[in-house]
Amino acid sequence: MATGTPATALLTRERVAHTLHPYQHDPRAEAFGEEAAAALDVAADRIFKTLIAVIDGQLTCAVVPVSGRLDLKAVAAARGGKRAEMAEPIAAQRATGYVVGGISPLGQRSRLPVVLDQSALGFPTVFVSAGKRGVQVELAPADLVRLTRATVAAIGAHG
Repeated sequence: MATGTPATALLTRERVAHTLHPYQHDPRAEAFGEEAAAALDVAADRIFKTLIAVIDGQLTCAVVPVSGRLDLKAVAAARGGKRAEMAEPIAAQRATGYVVGGISPLGQRSRLPVVLDQSALGFPTVFVSAGKRGVQVELAPADLVRLTRATVAAIGAHG
């Protein structure tokens, strides 16, 4: 089953109510969030992808709905920075301890600053990666904010 990731260990240790949602991951899939939304029959605006950006030279974890994209200017501003760009996948994997497509905002190897798109607060629960491809974890947005010490800001762009 889907246990045994640092993300699920953190949720268990902190006694946070959560539900694991495993699904059959297609190794050819490139749009991991969209794959999860389709497999779990959950609206894409309730499933949040974890992206690693570099803001003024510092790695930052941005969590946005899979139905949109990350607004780099907005995430830089949320962190008090000037310029943001996407991190190289190898740097993201090294810092978080997770593989691309399975990066969770929870239980990362290096505790990166987290910025969560404010749309998450509009749902009773949201879905994020449980720390490996093919498993999402559902939890209350307030718990996600607390455990990651996230800044909440409008960082998701649609279209």
